[in-house]
Amino acid sequence: MSAIPDHIEACAVAVPESRPGSHSTRTALAYGLPSAAIGFTYMLNQLYLMKYTTDVLMIAPAVMGIILAVSRIWDAVFDPIVGYLSDITRHRLGRRKLWILAGSVPLTLSFIATFIPLPGLGSAGLVAWMSVAVIVYFTALAAVMIPHMALGSELSTDYHMRSKIYGSRHVFFVLGSILSLVAMFAFIKAGKDGPEALRAVQDPIIIVSAIVCIVLIGCLLLGAPEPKENQGRVEKGFLKKFAHVWANRHARIILMTTFIENLGTAAISVMTVYFAQYVVGDPLVAPLFVLAFMVPSMLSVGFWVALSRRYGKSRLWLWSMMGTGLCFLGFFVTPFIDSYTWRLIVVFGATLGAGFANGCGGTMGPSILGDVVDADEHATGERKEGAYFAIWQTVVKGATGVMMMLAGFALQFSGFLPNQEQTMQVKLTITSLNGLLPFICFMIGAWVLKHFKLTPEEHARIRSDLDARRQCNPAA
Repeated sequence: MSAIPDHIEACAVAVPESRPGSHSTRTALAYGLPSAAIGFTYMLNQLYLMKYTTDVLMIAPAVMGIILAVSRIWDAVFDPIVGYLSDITRHRLGRRKLWILAGSVPLTLSFIATFIPLPGLGSAGLVAWMSVAVIVYFTALAAVMIPHMALGSELSTDYHMRSKIYGSRHVFFVLGSILSLVAMFAFIKAGKDGPEALRAVQDPIIIVSAIVCIVLIGCLLLGAPEPKENQGRVEKGFLKKFAHVWANRHARIILMTTFIENLGTAAISVMTVYFAQYVVGDPLVAPLFVLAFMVPSMLSVGFWVALSRRYGKSRLWLWSMMGTGLCFLGFFVTPFIDSYTWRLIVVFGATLGAGFANGCGGTMGPSILGDVVDADEHATGERKEGAYFAIWQTVVKGATGVMMMLAGFALQFSGFLPNQEQTMQVKLTITSLNGLLPFICFMIGAWVLKHFKLTPEEHARIRSDLDARRQCNPAA
């Protein structure tokens, strides 16, 4: 941490320990609203796009797999680029808002193009259309999502107000994800009556959701004031900025914790359908398991934000990770339960508890990273939220990719055979991936997070120093 000059220390006497949050619930609401649209479009792409393109558009699964793989690789490359570019951007609209506005139009148009391709295309034309639409979608998503997450850290310097801001984002993202499940159910049901019936239901929903996305982004642009004083406070040098991120000990711990935690949650998301069909005994309950996780995760945010004021954000996140892991460990006993009813009771109980605990990490994780950015400013004099949240997103996506690969290999070597009664070895493999592995990941993540030392008191001292610097030198 850099030393503070004597004249700054003199100014610091007149500065409060932590500048109070200057933004209201209205600002947090305006900030969070676009996440509902982002969550809806993202989850629909995650859960439904592959099935739609292979079963309805008749694109070969291998071809669609290549398109999705290329889009994700490019997505991982583009995240740090857009984070860095938004950090160094100068514009009267704001360095974050400019990118969010610029990305919103291609985001919505590519989302429509993905699910409503131009009629009359041949097989090759359809593959080309889908390739462009999917890659543009994920490029535009990064152009919106990375600056949006970075903006949350800038909207308030207050330790607890940041939790409220990111809590709003988590609530609306999960709400959008839940609505995508409802839409997917409607699409699958309509598709049973043929392509025409599917288009009659799907096309209006896709178009309306794209319009709503633009409206919600407009609410953000009008209702969340971006501070202009942070512009021009990042020197150019792409690799140097990300070297600063890794050199920040606080950041390393948060990023490692995030990676480990997301390994656990990715295992659950990948294996839920397999678990429902081959262990619980009913594939139709898989969406209910997802809802049982998402709804309490969304509803618990206010509880966690209030509790963090008493116990601190990192400590609360640590406890919630341990609670999430213990809940998912309950899945491991389901192969040994003969009663279908009792299997449901155990699984729904564990899922509800895990979802409730997970609401903490979805709120506290990015909020703490915003505090870490303050520590970076204290050391470097720069405000580079874009670099920090770009790496955050890359870590999350990397964890998902690693777990998808591991799950595939584990199923393959366990002797899994699709659409058949599975052996106990396969069932134990599925429950290990869906219960034991997440438990281990969450416990290791909690142990790593235990070493995080940026306390509320230390953050207050850093903020006091930073505020004093600006008071003595407003151009700093």
